[in-house]
Amino acid sequence: MSKKNNTREAPADPVGWALIQSFQAELSRMVDRFNSGAFGGDHKLMPVLDIAETEDAVEITAEMPGVKSEDLEVSISDETLILKGQKSDTREDRSKDWHHVERSFGSFRRHVPLGFAPKDGKVDAKLEGGVLTLRIAKPADAVGTVRKIAIARA
Repeated sequence: MSKKNNTREAPADPVGWALIQSFQAELSRMVDRFNSGAFGGDHKLMPVLDIAETEDAVEITAEMPGVKSEDLEVSISDETLILKGQKSDTREDRSKDWHHVERSFGSFRRHVPLGFAPKDGKVDAKLEGGVLTLRIAKPADAVGTVRKIAIARA
């Protein structure tokens, strides 16, 4: 180690050192790809939802790029919508000198409280272009009056 700036000097074997640096750079790229992709940390696999309420229904859209309908399960338990699924991806690159395969996979489960049990059979679901669209009809007793809430000013 150098006494001035506390950094390591390259060893006498430049070929070995270059190999270590190359491995470290590739490992960093892999971690970056993992963290920035659909399967990365911080719940990036969790589908992004837009929820809108109309007078007679709740409409939900969920972004699910790359998720196939056979890998997706939508269910309702009491007053909760449950979205459960998995995504897998395989990329293959064949070249003259190498054969490279990358696989990624992950699963998600998302619970959305509805505040009501939907009418029997009145849930429409469609998965198209990586977007799941749900329309959940409200029962008659869930359609109530809207009450405005006053907000105190600071």
